[in-house]
Order: sequence, then structure tokens, then C-alpha cells
Amino acid sequence: MRYKFPCLKQCLMTMVFCVFFTPAHAAPFAKGDVSVSLVLGSGQAFNDNYSVVGAGVGYYVLDGLRLGISGQRWLGGDILINKYSPQVQYVMARDEKLKPYLGVFYHKTSIEGFDDLDAAGGRAGVYLSGRGNYYISVGIVHEYYLSCDEVVYVSCSDTYPELTVTFSL
Repeated sequence: MRYKFPCLKQCLMTMVFCVFFTPAHAAPFAKGDVSVSLVLGSGQAFNDNYSVVGAGVGYYVLDGLRLGISGQRWLGGDILINKYSPQVQYVMARDEKLKPYLGVFYHKTSIEGFDDLDAAGGRAGVYLSGRGNYYISVGIVHEYYLSCDEVVYVSCSDTYPELTVTFSL
């Protein structure tokens, strides 16, 4: 399965929403902080193009250290795909506008008509601070599919860019 950057129109609409509809937040990435992430994008699997929608929630158990879970639904193709992912991420939350992050995750992918596909991987990138309680991250993700059958799947690993918008509550 391949995941692509969300289309420019979706990204711009999300950023405009963030700029105009979010209040200021004093201590992001701090212990006790809760974050909510939204996913809008596109992907390719089984010779079909999909629209990808999803959401996630995370809790900072220590300053900079977030435990989270997210889910995605791949829509528009002939085969229904759902992804669920527990994850751990560390944000180097300095006073600067750019905040680097590293993370690891596990994906459980449910694919209609096929056995579930498990994957493990990591991500790295930077958060860009906004005017309010939102953050835009740009990064790269690498995931390796466990128990992958290359007869069924084109590749048993993927590396792709990632663009997310995260809200701190």
C-alpha cells in the first residue's frame, strides 16, 4: 500500500481552519497535555486510488513523551481498508518555532477479503508552531509489513512523506 501527500487543497483548508478558529495554548507537549490529530490524504492499494480519512488522540505522560492511538479508513476503492495504530512519540519541545520529533508505531491493517496485515515502523520530522493551539508537522515515515507475502503485495515496506495537523487541548 502506498500513501501519498494529502492534496494541496485539503492542506490549505485545514491550515485556514487552524489559523482562524483556535485559541492560544500556553504549554504544548507538556505532561498532561492531550493532542488530537486529523488525517486527510490519498493512497494507492490493489491498483485502486483511495481517499484516506482518520483521526488520532494522544496523551503526554511526560514532557515531550506522547502515547497515542490513531485510526484511518481508506475510501473509494473496491476493497475496504481500515488501519489502527498505537504509537509512542518524543517531541524535543524547545522554545523555538521548529520542534523535532521521533516516534515508533505498530499498525494493524484490516483488509476486506485478506488476512490482517501488521506493520511496525518509525517516523521523524519537525513540528511547526502555529498562532494558536495547533501544530503542523512535516516528516518521513518508514514502515515494514510483518508476515508480508510478496506474491500478494508489491512491497513489504514503504517510506513516505507525512504532513499532519495536531491540536493541543
